Amino acid sequence: MSQKQIRSAERALAVGTWTITLGAVLYSVLTVTPLMSGHTPDGWRWTAPILPLVVDAAVVIVIRMDSTLARLGGDGGRWPVALRWMTGLMTVLLNVGLSALNRDAVGVAVHAVAPLLLIVTAETSLAYRRAIAAALAAREARERDERAERERRQDERRRQEREDRLAEYARAEQRERERREHDERMADKQREHEERMAREKRQERARQEASEREERQRKEEAVRRERERREREASERERREREREQDAKREIGRLRQELLTAPAVDERLPEDQARLKIQACVVATIPQRRAVELTGWSAGWVAARYREFGTADTERPALHAVPAGTEETVTPRTEEQAS
Repeated sequence: MSQKQIRSAERALAVGTWTITLGAVLYSVLTVTPLMSGHTPDGWRWTAPILPLVVDAAVVIVIRMDSTLARLGGDGGRWPVALRWMTGLMTVLLNVGLSALNRDAVGVAVHAVAPLLLIVTAETSLAYRRAIAAALAAREARERDERAERERRQDERRRQEREDRLAEYARAEQRERERREHDERMADKQREHEERMAREKRQERARQEASEREERQRKEEAVRRERERREREASERERREREREQDAKREIGRLRQELLTAPAVDERLPEDQARLKIQACVVATIPQRRAVELTGWSAGWVAARYREFGTADTERPALHAVPAGTEETVTPRTEEQAS
């Protein structure tokens, strides 16, 4: 039987015992109170329920303590037995007292049922609890013996396993030692081979590095010579550009001086000549009124040509009025800016 089933049986026994106890106590109070009222002075009849309550309280104490001692496997001695039987007899006598005084045999039998049932139930529950406690003690003893036997067997098995492990460990250690010695020999051979290969690689790398260094030096020297050549060419181009710019500035200055000192025309020039003259004036930054004097055309037509030539591509050389080979660009100015 499992512990759960045993607890369930004890719980059923306790519930049944206390149900009978409480019912007997209630029945005893209801039965004994009229008897005590009839034998108590008129002024003290209110104390009639006290005696049955006291007797029943003693019954409850006895049952409760017997239950606890039986669960613990203890024995209270003779006094609990005397109290149990004394309270039981008192309960019986008090319950049948009124019927006995009235010479009512049936009443005596009926009123004796509850207290007698209480006494027998208390003794029976005590016997049950003691039997259960004894059975549990025997069961625990068997379980302790079985547990001790299992532990002994487990200890023996663990000892045997430990010896087996030690033997296996010794064999494994021997194999490991032999494997390490073999590995060390192979490692020495491998290390010697690797060192030899490393020396050869270092020598080969040194030869390659020397060759690469020589090649790199040759390339750097070639790059340096090429850079110097380009720098010289760039310096020469800059010098020629500066000379062309200076020549262009001198040519434009000369052209401006000629345009400023040239006499005004009396009649309008042909359009193609006038356009060339205005283009030269734009390049030389001559005011528009001077261009009007040099071409004989109207100020509006001259202003339109100034705008036309002023918005032309400034990167191209000045038309006809600028000497060939000059790349200087002169920003045109309007008449208002010139004035």
